[in-house]
Amino acid sequence: MDSIGFQYHSIDGTYWDESRCYVLSESEVDRLESATAELHEMALNAAQQVVGSRRYDEFAIPHEWVPAIEQSWNAYRSDQPAGFTLLGRMDLSYDGASAPKLLEYNADTPTACLEASVAQWQWLQAVRPGADQFNSLHEKLIAGWQTLRTRSSASRLHFTAVADSQEDLGNLDYLRDTAMQAGWQTFSLSVERIGWNGSKFVDEFNLPIETLVKLYPWEWLVREDFGPALLASTMQLIEPAWKMLLSNKAILVVLWELYPEHPNLLPTYYEPALLGSRYVKKPKLAREGANVSLVDGPTVQTTEGDYGAEGFVYQAVASLPKFEHDHALIGSWIVGDKPAGIGVREDTSPITRNTSRFVPHYFE
Repeated sequence: MDSIGFQYHSIDGTYWDESRCYVLSESEVDRLESATAELHEMALNAAQQVVGSRRYDEFAIPHEWVPAIEQSWNAYRSDQPAGFTLLGRMDLSYDGASAPKLLEYNADTPTACLEASVAQWQWLQAVRPGADQFNSLHEKLIAGWQTLRTRSSASRLHFTAVADSQEDLGNLDYLRDTAMQAGWQTFSLSVERIGWNGSKFVDEFNLPIETLVKLYPWEWLVREDFGPALLASTMQLIEPAWKMLLSNKAILVVLWELYPEHPNLLPTYYEPALLGSRYVKKPKLAREGANVSLVDGPTVQTTEGDYGAEGFVYQAVASLPKFEHDHALIGSWIVGDKPAGIGVREDTSPITRNTSRFVPHYFE
């Protein structure tokens, strides 16, 4: 794992866990793939509904950022570089029997990409070489970067994340490697090292940043001191501004409005009254399971964090399948608008947190 750049495999004790694995049937893989594809199309339709109805206040999006969202959304719909999207990850509850249920869509800064792509594929070749895996991430990422090359006039890509996150930097380095394999010239620097020269964003060597690939959330970017400069800049960002809609849990409310009773969705509202005494309370903007409350009558399980100022959504409970002491969550990847594979995370808590473990899978 060290040799492929997966140097955070033992963060917080055990993160990569190959003491067990998940075995899927081909029909289960087909079901996950088709559900992921359909959910992504539905999410795009929900984004169009938000833009068309201008429901930005529900998403706690600053008014000055609405034009940037709309411009990048229109660019995406017309295959222009400013709207280009590379990847996202849906979190699903799936027990192998009932339909997969969408818990949320990590559409802006999804991590666990390196482990879902190269790491578990290396494990498969070493441990189950005769089996297969729901995993085309690597090939689709390279193809995605190649698509961008055909659309963009940029000559280089800059990759950025916060300097003190080993996990983010590991994922970023992997994405950068796939871009290099697609023929891009690339540079890497931490968010803290990006400069503004009065008219352009530049790197440490005063080189203008044409396209910035970020593992840094949009909701943080727009509130930075230099956030307003982004509105005046011609720098392209990946993921684009319209991904603020899909990565916000308010999109779950819009999805349920558009597709009530859909087998892959859970009832989700801005108030808990319609859900009775059992529901999950989630911040519209949060990361890694922070500030989530699992309410079951008088019993409440809550995770800590610094999120919730923008408001909450309330979602029906789709309990994660439990194997011995562990709850299993499926992370289903979208690359270039197509399903690209899954990763499985386990946690002793029914709320998947940043301390959850990554467990490989295969199918026969």
